[in-house]
Amino acid sequence: MTTFNNVLQQLRSEHKQAQTAVEKLQQAISAIEGLNGNSVRTSVNGTRPKKTMSAAARRKIAQAQRARWAKFKKQSPNTNVKSISSGPRRISAAGRKRIAAAARARWARVRAQQAKKAA
Repeated sequence: MTTFNNVLQQLRSEHKQAQTAVEKLQQAISAIEGLNGNSVRTSVNGTRPKKTMSAAARRKIAQAQRARWAKFKKQSPNTNVKSISSGPRRISAAGRKRIAAAARARWARVRAQQAKKAA
């Protein structure tokens, strides 16, 4: 039983030493990053701090975007914009007949080649 306690005590001391080494490394990294000046700031756990934006800033950005869209919509002619209520596109009767004739001709060629191979 004492050997288990000794092993456990040794593991805890090694864990504490490893933690202090990690903390020293993090301090060294943050010191070097501080020298650079324009590096991304990190918090204690190594992640980026969450950036929050005020409601007034979001409102200003939204108003600017609405103004850009209004300007874009004003410049573009309405003829190029497809109306939403135009409904689904349908093929004309003449177009359908052309497609059917082309399919019949294609199958006639396939059957002719198969007949040629069989003969």
